[in-house]
Amino acid sequence: MLRVVTRKYACRQCGKPALLEPSNPWRPFCSERCKTLDLGEWFGERYSIPAESQDDFSEAADLPPPNSPRPQ
Repeated sequence: MLRVVTRKYACRQCGKPALLEPSNPWRPFCSERCKTLDLGEWFGERYSIPAESQDDFSEAADLPPPNSPRPQ
């Protein structure tokens, strides 16, 4: 006998139980509303991916401009 296991987890937006199955078209969210709210968070720049600061590029200030003649 084959036992089918349904995987449930907390929705990333609201925390309600959601299915992590192909039958849930909004996974990893519980509903279309939660999926849309999350997308709005990204568009509103309330989520971000860390980037290197401008200080890390200070070496570029020491370089000559791109069209300047090269020293011989």
